[in-house]
Amino acid sequence: MAAVALFAAPVWAEPVTVVALGDSLTAGYGLPDGQGFVPQLQGWLDAEGVDAVIVNAGVSGDTTAGGLARLGWSLTDDVDAMIVALGGNDLLRGIPPQASRDNLDGILSDVAGDRGLPVLLIGLEAPGNYGPAFKAAFDGMYPALAEAYDVLHETSFLAPLLADATLEEARARYMQADGIHPNRDGVAVIVAALGPRVVELVAQAAQ
Repeated sequence: MAAVALFAAPVWAEPVTVVALGDSLTAGYGLPDGQGFVPQLQGWLDAEGVDAVIVNAGVSGDTTAGGLARLGWSLTDDVDAMIVALGGNDLLRGIPPQASRDNLDGILSDVAGDRGLPVLLIGLEAPGNYGPAFKAAFDGMYPALAEAYDVLHETSFLAPLLADATLEEARARYMQADGIHPNRDGVAVIVAALGPRVVELVAQAAQ
C-alpha cells in the first residue's frame, strides 16, 4: 500500500522562472538589499500566491545594446519568461531611437521569436528636450515592437509614480536625491502597478 501511495502522490510543477532584464531601475540602484524592484516584486507575487521566481538581471548603466550583448548568459535553460525594461540609459546618452529599436528588436527576436518565451516589454517615455521627432520615435518603438512580436506591453516603468501625484510631488515622495531613480516607496508604487501584468506573464508561461 505504501508503494501505491507513493506513486499516487501528486507531482508539483516547478515555479515559473522570470528573468528581469534591465538597467539600474531593475537592479535597484541606490537602495538597500530587499528594497529594489526585483525583491519588492517577488514579495508582491508571494503575497498574491503566485508561484514564480524573479531573477534580477538588471545592470546599472546598461543600454539596450548592453542588454542584447548579455542576453545569451541571461537566458539559461530554466528560464520560462522575461521582463525587458531597457532604454533609460539610451535616453540619457541621446542614442538615436532607431539604434535602440534595433537592439530591442534583437532581444525580442531571440526571446519571443526563436525561443518562444513570453515577454513583458516595459517602456519609458522620452523627455521633450530631444525634440518631437526623437520623442515620437522613442516612445513609439515599444508598442510597435510589442505588437510585432505579440508580447505584453506596459507603457512606462515610471508612469505609476505620476498616477496620483504631480511631477513635483512625485519627485519629493518617490524619487531618490538624483531625481532619476525611485526610492523604496516609489518602487512599491511601481510594483503595485506592474504586478498584475507580471501575473499575466507568469500565466502565459505556465500554460
